[in-house]
This record gives sequence, structure tokens and C-alpha cells, in this order.
Amino acid sequence: MIKRREFITGLGGVVAWPLASRAQQRSLPVIGYLSSRSAEAEIPILSEFRQGLAAVDIFEGRNVEIEFRFADGEIDRLPALATELVRRQPVAIVAVTTVASVAAGEAADGKIPVVFNVGGDPTQLGLALSFNRPGGNMTGIYNVTDDLTRYGPA
Repeated sequence: MIKRREFITGLGGVVAWPLASRAQQRSLPVIGYLSSRSAEAEIPILSEFRQGLAAVDIFEGRNVEIEFRFADGEIDRLPALATELVRRQPVAIVAVTTVASVAAGEAADGKIPVVFNVGGDPTQLGLALSFNRPGGNMTGIYNVTDDLTRYGPA
């Protein structure tokens, strides 16, 4: 199972390739960050997110802009927040909860890479066609522990 730090570091690789291609533009490329939680609840994750980006020489304000959207637990706000991020034309969207991932995937409409961290099976959620060939613009981490705790010991 991939650890959160490895996920964030891997995200840097996904985000780095569009940054290089847009390096000649005047404005900084944008990474969207979408969560169903509050900004306060995300503090530990955001710290590791920034560390992972720094590990691949991506720094907020220096060579990338990060647009944050938090639904503050109001799940019905996620589609609108995801649409706002898509309008900013980010190089990628990071969606850190299952419902945020689904909203981001729908808003991005296959045009923007979406990196997810979900607690449910991405094939059942419609985020990936299969584990072997996920297809589309979605990639990320599936936390099997959520399924294990739901079903309990055998």
C-alpha cells in the first residue's frame, strides 16, 4: 500500500510534465486542490502535499499557483467548486476525498488530469475502468483500509 508521502511525491511527477511545457508563458501554471473537508481539516495533508511538490522542485508562488477549494462538509457544493477550478484551466486537479474526486472527474470531462485519493474502489466509483487499464484522465490512490474496516474481520 502506498503511503501518503509517496502519493504526494508521485503527484509531483504527474504535475511536472505540463509545467515544463508551460514554462515559457508569463503566468504561473495552476494546480487545483479540491476537498469536501474544511481548510483546517486539511492542514496535515496540505503540509505533506507541499513537501511532496518541493521534493520535485515545485514551489507554490515560485513556479506554480495552487487554487484551493474546500466544501466545508457541504457535499452539494463540490460540483460548483470543481467547475470553478476547471475554469482556471489547471494543469491538474488534486481531489482528496471520494466525493471530491467524483465531482472533479465530472467537471474535468477528460480534459484535465485528476489525481485522487479515495476510500472506495475507483472502478466501482466510475473513476477508473479497471485496475490494469484505468483509462481516461484519472489516476490516484485507493485506500483499501476503508473497505477492510467496513467489512470487518472474517
